[in-house]
Amino acid sequence: MECDFNVVLIGRKLPNSLEIPFWPFKTIRMHMLFLTGPLFYLFFNFRLFFILLIKKADLLYANDLDTLLPNYLISKIKKLPLIYDSHELFCEVPELVNAPFKQNIWRRVEKHILPKLKFCITVNDSIAKIFEKKYGVKFVAVRNISNTIENFNPKSKGELGLPDNKKIILLQGAGINIDRGAEELLDAMRLVDNAILLIIGSGDVWTTLREKIKKNYLEEKVFLIDKIPKQELMHYTFNADLGLSIDKNTNLNYVNSLPNKIFDYIQAGVPILASRLPEIEKIINDYKIGDFIADHQPENIAFKINEMLSSDKLLEYKNNTKLAAKELNWANEKQKLISVIKSVTLKTT
Repeated sequence: MECDFNVVLIGRKLPNSLEIPFWPFKTIRMHMLFLTGPLFYLFFNFRLFFILLIKKADLLYANDLDTLLPNYLISKIKKLPLIYDSHELFCEVPELVNAPFKQNIWRRVEKHILPKLKFCITVNDSIAKIFEKKYGVKFVAVRNISNTIENFNPKSKGELGLPDNKKIILLQGAGINIDRGAEELLDAMRLVDNAILLIIGSGDVWTTLREKIKKNYLEEKVFLIDKIPKQELMHYTFNADLGLSIDKNTNLNYVNSLPNKIFDYIQAGVPILASRLPEIEKIINDYKIGDFIADHQPENIAFKINEMLSSDKLLEYKNNTKLAAKELNWANEKQKLISVIKSVTLKTT
């Protein structure tokens, strides 16, 4: 909108989708007959194609590989510019790595279209370099950095129903899936002193986590909170003493990831405990805002949590997030996206 476009956001609506907040642009939410699997993707792309076909547009913006094909076809039919925004190494997610047939289909889509694109962005330098090397197309890195949080009065622990006499450990995210370390984290909590763990969001392992909490009698130590609007989530984030991001290095997508939660923790002044993955490691080391787990053995995760929560360094890490928050915010980062959009409009006018 800062580039003088009227934005229309098109997506799907699931049974557990949250209500759309007040956004100053139009949204279209498709109700899907199939919710998962090949038929979902087939009908999703089919419907998206026809919506784009009848909608007037001056610029198309495809979010991730599963929306690229219809956007690309419409860009050719209508001779419209297209920006491709890849939020991850889509073909390397565990769900596809463990399903070679599906992975091959998406790789064919990617291989066929990406070399023909002119305007591409992705979420960090590591993924940009991988795409550039593989397809010979320039990708601009625009990180998913949070807005600066100002004039926010977080609720107290008491108002959130949290104990005042316990440290708060937080793992948040809409994609708490396999290989994100959540299962090992639950095992680690049996060895963590004077703290509770909040896991807020959703993901493929959600049911597994619920069963594991019950089986191991962790109901007083671990609390699952289904995904909630960002504004509500930040009340919990601001009350956390330690924010976690402990993805495993089991696939290229996770190895090169830079989760949004990292920037949420920074804006909330929360020290970070993370896996030693390149993009995350660089931020934590540059700003000295946290530490790393040695591996995903539950006893080693517990050791590091106990060490950080009892260390004087925790306050140092917290203070250092103030500088990080000043520099790592959307007001600064969005300038790269604006430059891409302006370059598109200049080349097509």
